[in-house]
Amino acid sequence: MQVTRQRRQTAGVPSALLGRGSRRLRFAVAGTAVLTVVGGAIAYADTGVFGTRTVGTQYADGLQVSDNQVIEPIGDRVMTEYGKFMGSTLSPDHRFLAASSMDKGVALQVFDLSTRRLVYRVGKAKGVDQVLSDGTVGQEGPTYSPDGKFLWLPQRDAMTRFPVNPDGTLGAATRFALPQVAGNSALPAGSLYSPDGSTLWVAANGQNSVLALDPATGVVRQTWKVGTAPRALHLVGGRLYVSNEGGRPARPGEPTMNSYGTDVPADTYLGTSTTGTLSVIDPSSASAPVASIAVGLHPTALYAAGSALFVANTGNDTVSVVDTRKGAVVQTIATQPYSGSAVGYAPTGIALTRSGRLLVSLGRANALAVYSWSGDPQDPVGYRGLLPTDYYPEDVVTIGDQVVVTNTRGIDARGPAITTDKGYGVPVVSGHDTHSTTASLTTFAMPADSSLARYTTEVFHQNAWGRADVQQSQGSSVAAVPVPRRIGDPSTIKHVFVLVKENRTYDQVYGDDARGNGDATLAQFGKDVTPNQHALAKQFGLYDNVYDIGTNSAEGHNWLMQGDDPEYTESSAGEYVRSYDTEDDVLGHQRSGFLWTSVESAHRSALNYGEFTQFLTKPAGATWQQYYCTTRAVEGGVDPSALTGPTVKSDTESPIPSLNAITVHDYPKFDVNIPDTYRYQVWKQDFEKKGPANLNMLWLSSDHTGGAPDARAQVADGDLAVGRVVDQISHSRWWKDSAIFVVEDDSQDGADHVDGHRAPVQVISPYAVHGKVVSTYYSQINMVRTIQQILGAQPLNQKLAAATPMFDAFQAKPDLTPFTQVANRIPLTEGVTPAPECGVDTPAGAETAAPSTQPREAAVPPSMKGVAAQWEHWRTAQAFNGPNAVPDSAGPEQMNRFTWYQAHGFAVPYPGDPKVYAPNDVPGAYLRTEDGR
Repeated sequence: MQVTRQRRQTAGVPSALLGRGSRRLRFAVAGTAVLTVVGGAIAYADTGVFGTRTVGTQYADGLQVSDNQVIEPIGDRVMTEYGKFMGSTLSPDHRFLAASSMDKGVALQVFDLSTRRLVYRVGKAKGVDQVLSDGTVGQEGPTYSPDGKFLWLPQRDAMTRFPVNPDGTLGAATRFALPQVAGNSALPAGSLYSPDGSTLWVAANGQNSVLALDPATGVVRQTWKVGTAPRALHLVGGRLYVSNEGGRPARPGEPTMNSYGTDVPADTYLGTSTTGTLSVIDPSSASAPVASIAVGLHPTALYAAGSALFVANTGNDTVSVVDTRKGAVVQTIATQPYSGSAVGYAPTGIALTRSGRLLVSLGRANALAVYSWSGDPQDPVGYRGLLPTDYYPEDVVTIGDQVVVTNTRGIDARGPAITTDKGYGVPVVSGHDTHSTTASLTTFAMPADSSLARYTTEVFHQNAWGRADVQQSQGSSVAAVPVPRRIGDPSTIKHVFVLVKENRTYDQVYGDDARGNGDATLAQFGKDVTPNQHALAKQFGLYDNVYDIGTNSAEGHNWLMQGDDPEYTESSAGEYVRSYDTEDDVLGHQRSGFLWTSVESAHRSALNYGEFTQFLTKPAGATWQQYYCTTRAVEGGVDPSALTGPTVKSDTESPIPSLNAITVHDYPKFDVNIPDTYRYQVWKQDFEKKGPANLNMLWLSSDHTGGAPDARAQVADGDLAVGRVVDQISHSRWWKDSAIFVVEDDSQDGADHVDGHRAPVQVISPYAVHGKVVSTYYSQINMVRTIQQILGAQPLNQKLAAATPMFDAFQAKPDLTPFTQVANRIPLTEGVTPAPECGVDTPAGAETAAPSTQPREAAVPPSMKGVAAQWEHWRTAQAFNGPNAVPDSAGPEQMNRFTWYQAHGFAVPYPGDPKVYAPNDVPGAYLRTEDGR
């Protein structure tokens, strides 16, 4: 049980929110997270605003989390370890709060606010109160009927109805299927009852429509076409208002980009959508046309008070106020409290207190913005201040002057440890993991305005706003340094390389390096598997306190390329159907663009080798073995043109025009059945021909694992490719003014003793500090800000604007000593069946005596061959294989068991399981694959 503590003021909070007894109540909710508490002052080292703090540690000013923030919410916290909240709703009697959730096999959680207890769980995880075969959930929360007797959960192609018992628990579910239209799932988002309870309106997000359902039978009575990606619904004055996150339909000849099969009006340079709308429906007339009102970008939450309808423009960082009597926007409220940037606060929820305080949840700021409002739509609101919340407040509701906030990420990934098994030759470990996700509710009485200045100061402190503000070049003559203090001042570094790898934690790679804060027992891919990364860390510096922010690749590549993970992706996580990675989904892109557009806007050049691309075509039947043999032939002196021969030539494309224009199309994007050593050869050929750009992005994805070789062989392949890239650059004429950043997109597939978000990061340059251990708290945000600072690019959002560049990773005097690659010690063909025609890899001096191939089927007992065949069918159907491969498309619970079963001949149950499961029987296997399994 996780015991959480009351915080700050609770005066005036009724028993419905505090529970019976003392107002200083300490309460317990299911959970096992452990926090380390450290006292001391709030001062930070000059090298970074968070000094050498570690994630998951409670300091005097709050809990350090992985995205350059501290959290210490106002009021009381109820924490749950059963995954991230997607959306929530309050029961009509204000006693219960129901929240949809994902990432732990629990789709629905119900809380009793009077006792502060989680009273019911629905899903596929072990121990839930009701098992649900479908674990998907929509972008918006559940819906109670007006009488509180039923609760509806939006799912991929269905609305699921539960009877509600007097104690808040739920009766048996009834699933009402919603038909697909032209191959598109319904993807229900918000839903709303008619006042008389006779109709349930549902926003069919995937079909750009609104449905009128009979709540008794689930029959669709009527359908209205609306804008793109409808999210929330609200009834005001007899008219039904719908927020369309993708805006209006495209006009002929207008620039567009795709989102789930819809052409969305777009800025093709920045790669972002350009419109947001409300659709207005007259539900009393089947023939009345649907009207439209233009609002800001990515409208999501709606809230009505009298004739005023408030619209959260999540992508614009504003709130539109619509006068429903006029059918028009009469004012727009700015929600950007920090002057350092106008982008990236993510207003996601709106509520009004009895005392006239308008509350707007700012998801990316971990805060509520507070405004005064007189009650007339046109009367200007007055900004009052900020209130701190937990991690990523998605929804806010009020009961009089009492406030309940639903925090999507709670206290970050501090839930139970997760076991990671990577198969042959790799120790099984258990520890912190990014999928140890949590969520929370925070409750408090609305404080007096006189207290808001103090809370606002705390929010600024927790976000590091104002402590390392952006400074612009003054245009005067300034000596060049590696990382300038002002953006636009000269840097001694002219060429930046970003090598993006996949899914490893710090301990998983560097736990065996005694110089850093590592745990050797968690080192699954230590120096024998990653000799190049270990040698690089020894020569150029070991970074043992850097964090990847994303839970998975869908989030991770966004953090790297946008310096943020937009709300659209955060809230899509319950289904991942419109998109997983948002490379081909314009709605997943912030309005300020990407890392490469910021660099190009600063009049610098960029080249891309696979990163953030979507489409890959390669010859039919091309195998890992063919790519491996082609690589060996080129290494042996065969004409490099063999790399693009007819049996292996690939074509990588991006649907984002500005990225496609700088992409080297022969370089393969993510595909676990293409070796990184092949990618290196393609990059090398291009590098030798035309040299580098100012920004060079390379996706090296073999360490994701899941391809033909076993896990440690694929990690070794990725390690060798990194060593070769650095070797090539450091022995070239470009070395003297280059910097190379090696980073994982996320760290989800490993354990770490500090935190699952801690990842192996390397900074490699003549100007990098050599041979030191750098323990400054940094995240991917700091790394992206450092790259922008070097290249004179403006920060894309408030997270980057507040981040400290990695100043202490660099030295003023260059050390031009090059790096020489280290031979792999693990055979790159280990586990490959059949063996490549060119022969197996037999590295000289390999320290691990291992077979070059590891049989996968011979050890399967006869009684398990049927189960093994089901898993092979599952594997071949996964989107991580073949053209246009999608990383992490398989549910992690399934992928972990597949790797374990494969390594143990399908004869040994996964640790903690009573038996060997078939794919569809795995507890928590709630994420569907592309074919619906």
